[in-house]
Amino acid sequence: MSEEQIALRQMLERREREYLLGTARAKMRSSIEDLTVGDFHIEKLAEGETVELPRYVLDELVTQGMADVAETPFENEIFSALGREKMMGPLQLSGLPPDFYVKMRRRLGALAAGASEGKVRREDFDRLRAVCYDLVGIRLSKLLSLSGSSASASTLTDKLTPEENSFFAISQSLSKEWKSGLLGGQK
Repeated sequence: MSEEQIALRQMLERREREYLLGTARAKMRSSIEDLTVGDFHIEKLAEGETVELPRYVLDELVTQGMADVAETPFENEIFSALGREKMMGPLQLSGLPPDFYVKMRRRLGALAAGASEGKVRREDFDRLRAVCYDLVGIRLSKLLSLSGSSASASTLTDKLTPEENSFFAISQSLSKEWKSGLLGGQK
């Protein structure tokens, strides 16, 4: 495994941890009193109450059927992002939230698990996966084109997720080396 691959894997793992430590809104399906999840303690929450919780706590409560996520479904976000990206020019990127790819990976993982357990229709998973591949392919193509141009990462910062920023830096460095080798040191 190359250094870049190791660095990418570590970055993805770090992003996942950061995401789980972030907060999300939950709507309680049942009342809870005096519950500890990891190092997080819940004194009392009532059924129907909407509250902000660390994501790792919310994930556990959702798994136990005690709460629902009170956020817009990821499917809405991905379809919207794909539509925006298709409308942009070949060297233009729409902005994505910093946690977009973490949410994408988690949603795909949840649907894949649900499909294998028979809790989710396989077609729903396949449809979302195809949309994700489309969006990633479009953005990857644009990032590769931009990495060979004079565009700098600083001009794209507000449009790139941390994962894309890392990829862009690596691909831009490789593009510069490749051009330099072909042109005999000329940049």
